Amino acid sequence: MTSLSQRPGGAVVGTEMEHESAALHVTGRALYTDDLVGRTTHVLHAFPVQAPYAHARVTAVRADAAYDVPGVVRVLTAGDVPGLNDAGVKHDEPLFPDEVMYHGHAVVWVLGDTLEAARRGAKAIEVDYEPLPALVTIREAIAAESFQGGSPTVERGDVEWAFENAAHVFSGVTEMAGQEHFYLETHASLALVDEGGQVFVQCSTQHPTETQEIVAHVLGRQSHEVTVQCLRMGGGFGGKEMQPHGYAAIAALGATITGRPVRLRLPRQQDITMTGKRHGFHAEWRVGFDEDGRLLALDGTITSGGGWSLDLSEPVLARALCHIDNAYWIPHVRVHGRIAKTHITSQTAFRGFGGPQGMLVIEDALGRCAPLLGLDPAELRRRNFYVDGQDTPYGQPVRHPERMVAAWEQVRATGDVDARRAEIDAFNARSAHSKRALAMTPVKFGISFNFTAFNQGGALVHVYKDGSVLINHGGTEMGQGLHTKMLQVAATALGLPLARVRLAPTRTDKVPNTSATAASAGADLNGAAVKDACEQILARLETVRAGRDIAWDDLVREAYYARVQLWAAGFYRTEGLHWDAAAMRGSPFKYFAYGACAAEVEVDGFTGAYRLRRVDIVHDVGDSLSPLVDLGQVEGGFVQGTGWLTLEDLRWDASDGPHRGRLATQSASTYKLPSLSEMPEDFRVAFLDKAHEDGAVYGSKAVGEPPLMLAFAVREALREAAGAFGPPGVSVELDSPATPEAVYWAIERVRRSGHEGS
Repeated sequence: MTSLSQRPGGAVVGTEMEHESAALHVTGRALYTDDLVGRTTHVLHAFPVQAPYAHARVTAVRADAAYDVPGVVRVLTAGDVPGLNDAGVKHDEPLFPDEVMYHGHAVVWVLGDTLEAARRGAKAIEVDYEPLPALVTIREAIAAESFQGGSPTVERGDVEWAFENAAHVFSGVTEMAGQEHFYLETHASLALVDEGGQVFVQCSTQHPTETQEIVAHVLGRQSHEVTVQCLRMGGGFGGKEMQPHGYAAIAALGATITGRPVRLRLPRQQDITMTGKRHGFHAEWRVGFDEDGRLLALDGTITSGGGWSLDLSEPVLARALCHIDNAYWIPHVRVHGRIAKTHITSQTAFRGFGGPQGMLVIEDALGRCAPLLGLDPAELRRRNFYVDGQDTPYGQPVRHPERMVAAWEQVRATGDVDARRAEIDAFNARSAHSKRALAMTPVKFGISFNFTAFNQGGALVHVYKDGSVLINHGGTEMGQGLHTKMLQVAATALGLPLARVRLAPTRTDKVPNTSATAASAGADLNGAAVKDACEQILARLETVRAGRDIAWDDLVREAYYARVQLWAAGFYRTEGLHWDAAAMRGSPFKYFAYGACAAEVEVDGFTGAYRLRRVDIVHDVGDSLSPLVDLGQVEGGFVQGTGWLTLEDLRWDASDGPHRGRLATQSASTYKLPSLSEMPEDFRVAFLDKAHEDGAVYGSKAVGEPPLMLAFAVREALREAAGAFGPPGVSVELDSPATPEAVYWAIERVRRSGHEGS
């Protein structure tokens, strides 16, 4: 067992405790970025002028009328930018564009004494446009060969030979929609400039360092002239990894020009229409099986809908390709990837970061092929699990594949799956107009950033003369409980009660060059860095202790008077990673997180409406750092995944009318989110036993993203329930999201196939 993963006796990690800000959240006392506006004087408010076209050239901007509006202070245009007029790391996202690339694209920004003044000023500005042809859907982009970025391929074995020798070959197309983050707190930034010209930006961002870098290059400054702080976020889910940078830059630009603080907060409708989503995907695939139903080959092309700029589309695509196998051994693989360029919002990170989209391709293929092979879908999946000694298509050994089997069998046993399936068969036999089904699906998800350099974390730990401790780390808190875990890690490492440790907000002038809080790696990276800092301090204190039994407070006091350093900067880099992005080969992940889910549904044959009757989950979190936090993450991730797969239906106007490219689902009234009514009536979650992860902080595993993919079981149960309305052996195609309407049409196709067969 490594020293990083070893736990001392009486550890604070592993104990059940509430979220560190739970009381603040429920009482409304928790401060978010926009709450700080009320504590700041002379604030200006920013509001955009949005383009009414999906694609157009800006030919003229007439802003004089805005200054006639009482309260308007300044109109910001490209001419005001002292540095780079760009908000992206790829330099393909003009902050003030002369070519509109999506419906709602901000052309200029207005600063006003009040938000209403800024809004009215924006309405007074006249902009002339020259409309241009627009591509809205992925299919349109494919037909027009409109692509951007790299086109990587994952390849192993001899695919053509495998198909020639396969007993069964099937092909199909799988399409899946994107997903709106719908975090509770919309994008918000508050920028101030001090007497020395130092820019301070409070920002709701998952990546303070990158926000700092973008603000600096827009202002023509160096990074040490810009400080970014993230107090906490009201949700992120990946939507605040890249997308906040441009909004923070607008606020900072306004503050440097006017000398007054500038607040930019997007109202919900603007947030939805202006910011990126989960990438939708289009996949063409072909699979081959041997006579026993074991996978021999997978061949395909997956196309992600990147939107108008690259953003994070390339690493999202890479992770999708690295997860196209999910939990299954496929000896021969050839999958091409490409990114469609369309005139909609630039799609971005979302919980799972391409992994769910890649995994859905193979799960959809197995769900459709199982009836054609005459196999139970759960048996087909179980038959193809990885075993020890096998590698992924990109060459990484699959460690601990037996944990996947253990999770699967635990769900099957504790969920009483076999007996319930017999009951479901009996119910379906006597029920003509509603059908039930119970499906099981696995999860194997790689943990670490695909981009190796991001796999590093930092922390700053202070021990004060009175023995109290303050920690600061490079991760951001978006409600996921990272700060809670870091407090537990520090208390455990120092051997102190939790009450002696406090945590400070994330700031770029305390811990520099941080990675985004993303890729489920926040606790792994920052926890190890916190532990490292604490152990440096303890090592110094041991020289003072000199073998004596002395109380902590007395030891710290003696160390101070002995001039022993009582603070430390901790650092951690994930070892054992290597990745060739061009060849798509290597070991990009520290480990795999495993999970299994059984979901039971009941579907109404008249409407396609359904109930999620029961869900059983066993998930691998290693030795949990904070069990209550991890339980919430598993439950929340599953529900969010269910929303993506069954409810949340993004709709852009693809007609040739005047609103082409406009997002039609702009609010909670038109975009359906999962709520209490969609929760499982019976929801059972357990953690996998004996799952210590050697080489990770205190033996834990990441838990942010992997549970989302457990929701595949819900979609597969809906497929099986739809199939129960027809004869055996029918392959059921099911749209994603599998809304009640989509389920109804799947049932109708099944019924028609039954009539055709008769």
